[in-house]
Amino acid sequence: MSAAGVIQSAGLTRRFGTNVAVKPFELTVGPGGITVLLGPNGSGKSTLLRMLLGLVPRDAGTATIDGVPLAGDGRTVRTRATYLPGELHVYGELTARAHLAWCVRGRDARALERACALATHFGLPLERRVRAFSHGMKRQLLLAAALAPAVPVRVLDEPTEGLDPTHRAQVLELLRADAERGTTLLVSSHHLGEVERAATRELFLRQGELLDEAAARVLHQRARESLRLVFASAPTRVGLERALTGRTLELTLDEQRATLFFPAGDGLECLRLLLAARELPPLRSVVYGELSLAELYRLLYGVEGV
Repeated sequence: MSAAGVIQSAGLTRRFGTNVAVKPFELTVGPGGITVLLGPNGSGKSTLLRMLLGLVPRDAGTATIDGVPLAGDGRTVRTRATYLPGELHVYGELTARAHLAWCVRGRDARALERACALATHFGLPLERRVRAFSHGMKRQLLLAAALAPAVPVRVLDEPTEGLDPTHRAQVLELLRADAERGTTLLVSSHHLGEVERAATRELFLRQGELLDEAAARVLHQRARESLRLVFASAPTRVGLERALTGRTLELTLDEQRATLFFPAGDGLECLRLLLAARELPPLRSVVYGELSLAELYRLLYGVEGV
């Protein structure tokens, strides 16, 4: 594979005291497309992204971005990429226009023009001071700065966090368009269903470890074939299993709440059977195929997303 637009790492490791936040593994991303790094909060996503760009020192391992090796403070690799941080740190006294100018300083000549156009597309008032912006507006401002420069690689940490559904869809459309122009995007998220529509590849982190892609496909399928039910009163395990006699399922029951997985992929048909079962208490809520990553990891691995 040509090094152009490619992110590669081998053995990147980061420890915080006795805690190993990111464990060594090999990673190759690109060129082009949207690779989404998935995992609940605390799984090591942000630490990995920061290490790739030299923003967090690594305890071991190597990385290259667009053929440029990570060395020293990472300044050289950052000339080949833009970065959207997960945490929002802004200069509140600056206007939005001045803040964009600060963010894209040193980039190509038209970067500020494109950043302002993107901010306007988001509906941000360019002459207002950033201190008056909401959390979502600040996220959009920094995203406009990250999407504007002409670079081969973008590393975006939770780009849709804190946005309403309309703005999330708007951001995903911009990411797709950027990828179609040949840009390599490495994006982190803990929203499995949301990124599925835009991702060309999905990688899963679990306590700092990268799941192999076969395991990741199984994990993804389990989430899509999940069923969360809340009953008016606590059902019995026997009652649930009897309603689904002959079906392959995995069941977790916690008082009035039941979570079911259907390895055979017949979750929707099983939902119909449960709705028709007279011996079960009335249902108060049903969520099909939208199990959050935090819930999924907790149920499968005993890992809490913090």
